[in-house]
Amino acid sequence: MERLALYRLVPTARADDPNWDRAPNRGEVLVRAKSSGDACGVGGIFTTEVRASAFLDEKLYTVRDEPANRYPSAGPRTVLEGVAARV
Repeated sequence: MERLALYRLVPTARADDPNWDRAPNRGEVLVRAKSSGDACGVGGIFTTEVRASAFLDEKLYTVRDEPANRYPSAGPRTVLEGVAARV
């Protein structure tokens, strides 16, 4: 099984930022992905909103490396914690 990295998607825009009109704030989300860029896409895959995912907007979210924790790096690209977690 492929070894991937863990990333935390963290909202950075203020709650009253008008950019949230395009996509709702989903809070912090932990994902397993191939890269930091892929992490945003993985977060977006598991949202069902019609509008563009907030995870893809660098004005709304930032990506942080997540140190090893209770989730293994080996496994599928997926959301591990947060919106629509698929563990």
